[in-house]
Amino acid sequence: MNKYLIKEHKRNLGVQKIYHFPNGYGASVVRNPFSYGGEMGLWEIAVLDEYDNLTYETPITDDVIGYLNDDEVIEVLNKIKELENEK
Repeated sequence: MNKYLIKEHKRNLGVQKIYHFPNGYGASVVRNPFSYGGEMGLWEIAVLDEYDNLTYETPITDDVIGYLNDDEVIEVLNKIKELENEK
């Protein structure tokens, strides 16, 4: 997944990673005291559209997905990468 990682920076006392995939979708992966699971060392992920806006219009989720360990983040990132872009 590292080849799709375009940005990693500190945010809200934690970290945010932004991924972009060839299908036009992306992901925001965050871990901080305010994210779902962040205080337990777990990640929260949101699907991004081609403009880096959160999108809830995919079969992945209609919200953010929280409480993910590293392996679960990779699973969700792979699902996002495989989405068909219907735009």
